[in-house]
Amino acid sequence: MKKSLLAVAAMGAFASAAQAQSSVTVYGLMDVGFQGVTSRVGSAKTNITRFTGEGSETTSRLGFRGTEDLGGGTSAFFTAEFGLSPTDATLSGSTGNGLFNRQTFVGLAQKGIGRAAIGTQYTPVHLAVGRTDPGQQNNILGNVIYAANAGSGNGQTTQAYTVRYTNALTLQTERMAGFQLYGIYNNNNSNANNPATVNAVTNNEALGLGINYVWKKLNVDAAINSSKQQSIAGSVNTAAAIPPNATANVVNFPANPLGTSIGIMSSYAGVAYDFGILKAYAQYINTKYTSNLSSDSYVTRAAQQIGVRGNWTPKIESWASVGNGSLSAGNNAAVDTAANATQKFTGYQLGTNYILSKRTNLYGIFGSTQVSNSSIATSEGGSSYGVGIRHTF
Repeated sequence: MKKSLLAVAAMGAFASAAQAQSSVTVYGLMDVGFQGVTSRVGSAKTNITRFTGEGSETTSRLGFRGTEDLGGGTSAFFTAEFGLSPTDATLSGSTGNGLFNRQTFVGLAQKGIGRAAIGTQYTPVHLAVGRTDPGQQNNILGNVIYAANAGSGNGQTTQAYTVRYTNALTLQTERMAGFQLYGIYNNNNSNANNPATVNAVTNNEALGLGINYVWKKLNVDAAINSSKQQSIAGSVNTAAAIPPNATANVVNFPANPLGTSIGIMSSYAGVAYDFGILKAYAQYINTKYTSNLSSDSYVTRAAQQIGVRGNWTPKIESWASVGNGSLSAGNNAAVDTAANATQKFTGYQLGTNYILSKRTNLYGIFGSTQVSNSSIATSEGGSSYGVGIRHTF
């Protein structure tokens, strides 16, 4: 009888150990509130106030992540995370297209070396901005590094830099002497590089590299994203370069201002230092869109920003940021006779959280952006505010 009891206990212990080797976590965030937007083009103004589930402070999401111990210091892991629109009647607000894929990947990790993953993943620049942004990549206007769409007032855009690559392979080292490296490679060709004339293809290739350094209360980031898009029919590049002076809304200029055959290069540097009472931030970004048909046709967006974030009391956290930048356009004489032009922009943002618990807070955010008048586009800008409640789980 004693032997039987010992056998049962041993089997139970083994089963518990096997279960502990693999784990899956469900997590998420819900951010709902009121939002007001004022957009300006010249002297015209448009005001919008709405109840929205898009999330002024953070985009709502639902995610699953898990790990499995493979032994010998090796483990497998996955993440599947989707954007949510809690006030939209359609599935995630996608009108039949399913949940928005924020990031979905699977990979392997080895203790003492690092990890590798493949799938839809964040770019090095986006990860670096997340560690050095005083507004923590919220969805209100006024942040010139992580720019929000002036047309809707919420929802981050990819114009200031590219947020994620699909079909991407990433490599990340473990932290050594304060340093950690992160690299990404994407190759998303829809067909062969030299297709028959009857085929039309879109080839996309991207590379990125980031380095993060942490020493006591100091965090330093540097990162680059580089990508190339091509539309080809046979051996002919079909995309025509759009003259740079035809672009509008230069703070958040169209994601593809020079047609469908372009190269995009983003460089970012950011630093954050925790003084105890507050954290101080400094950021710089430069993104250049260049036509593959002519290197003389380009649009460059450069911006710099400083900010602070801290707790006034254990319950009240606030932040502020201010920045400026410029957008310049180069011209190809074959498609555009206008002179080169530069447009300036400024932005600022103020925000506060009232912390109800470790998972729940109330918030209020206000931000504004103003763009100068030039030969590229008329004076424009906008301001927006958001108040709401955010809960993580």
